[in-house]
Amino acid sequence: MFNVILFGPPGSGKGTQSERLIAKYGLKHLSTGDLLRSEIAKQTALGLEAKKLMDKGQLVPDEVVIGMISSAIETNNQVPGFLFDGFPRTAAQAEALDKLLHLKKASIAIMLALEVGEEELVKRLMKRGETSGRSDDTNEQVIRARIAEYHAKTTSVADYYRQFNKVKMIKGEGSIDEIFDALSREIDSRL
Repeated sequence: MFNVILFGPPGSGKGTQSERLIAKYGLKHLSTGDLLRSEIAKQTALGLEAKKLMDKGQLVPDEVVIGMISSAIETNNQVPGFLFDGFPRTAAQAEALDKLLHLKKASIAIMLALEVGEEELVKRLMKRGETSGRSDDTNEQVIRARIAEYHAKTTSVADYYRQFNKVKMIKGEGSIDEIFDALSREIDSRL
């Protein structure tokens, strides 16, 4: 099982590149947001627990999210691997994910991190805000705060995977094809 974490700040192109990587490598997209919504819609025990917490404005504990990921891996055991998007966000989550994958005789092969300058991110998100209907993409101060939050919280995840030589920084500026080719080269070198 070949597992990839795709990282990058808001506006870095993760969504676009995820779709292309999934199509090329046959990976299953694992987005924790999608998992939460799915578990809640199915009214599973984990989903009901998550909904109760979310309705109170609380964060869903790592154990619940890991449980959902475990369930998704078991349900999709025929896929060649997973592309993790939006998880892990902390070193503790990265450790928990590694423990879970170890139990399933798998591991993270590589963490690909898209690097895009702040001014380019702001420009992209403001442009996306013109058509996306997302209010958080129309306010420059909010955008800059989201970018700062990303950097503050996720640096520890990259540091965690660096100790295993699993982090590759990818220039996230240029054409969609150029970025995709750079991501693909890194994956191909580890397959």
